[in-house]
Amino acid sequence: MPPAHSHSSPAPVPLWNAWMQQAQSSPWLSAGLGLSLLAVLGLLIASAWNAVHGDHQQNLHMAMLGGLAGFAATALGAVMAVVLREVSARTQDVMLGFAAGMMLAASSFSLILPGLDAAREITGSGPYAALTVVVGMGLGVLLMLGLDRFTPHEHESTGPCGPQAERINRVWLFVLAITLHNLPEGMAIGVSFANGDLNVGLPLTSAIAIQDIPEGLAVALALRATGLSTFKAALVAIGSGLMEPIGAVIGLGISTGFAIAYPVSMGLAAGAMIFVVSHEVIPETHRNGHQTSATLGLMGGFAVMMFLDTALG
Repeated sequence: MPPAHSHSSPAPVPLWNAWMQQAQSSPWLSAGLGLSLLAVLGLLIASAWNAVHGDHQQNLHMAMLGGLAGFAATALGAVMAVVLREVSARTQDVMLGFAAGMMLAASSFSLILPGLDAAREITGSGPYAALTVVVGMGLGVLLMLGLDRFTPHEHESTGPCGPQAERINRVWLFVLAITLHNLPEGMAIGVSFANGDLNVGLPLTSAIAIQDIPEGLAVALALRATGLSTFKAALVAIGSGLMEPIGAVIGLGISTGFAIAYPVSMGLAAGAMIFVVSHEVIPETHRNGHQTSATLGLMGGFAVMMFLDTALG
């Protein structure tokens, strides 16, 4: 178990005060990111309302089932952590690399390419279609940048991140990091079912569910390393998967608000997923000196997703 806090440990700081201190350290950057984050969060809330109260209930059911599939896969990986007990660092890095490869391929083949096709039908122009999807990708990156900057969390490779993260319990930092990671995956599932097209939704959901299994295992092992018991670590890892059905509802709502929202939201989900892969997953797989094994795992995951997209789509 982690050592108990000594009297010299810094006192806890309310999250609002931590945000204010973070903003004061670089006011212009924080103001820009903060306004962008508020705008995107407002869009997410409105989108969830639109998904639940709109006239696309059949698509909502499919999106929820897809999100629940991601949750179940995360839970399966967490349970494996209880059964396996010990998994070597190399094996974990290969599994995470495999998950990263699937996320990259899913972003390309199941989000960006269908988004470009949809935008081209709406705009009638290739350049405008590309611009539409790129704007969506930029919004996804802004969302993840804002959450990464203003939400305290922890990465194993870089330690605590965000405002006053060193004063928050490590377990909760990991939980917040997992939340940041799972949100774009759930949004991608919801977006993929926006038009009720199983040729888009099924391959993407299958890919995310498959890569959620090693992710759930890795998360449970990481939580166990913070001092949690194996059972509690598995429960927290399972709970983290609940962000996927929530994200699926948000993603569906974004993409069904108006016509151009569909390709924009495809780009948003892709941008958020690519950001997570580059910012969190790949650095995590390289920190133990297993770069070659992790890269081979990434290529394998990319190839599997290509096959799924062709076979199921």
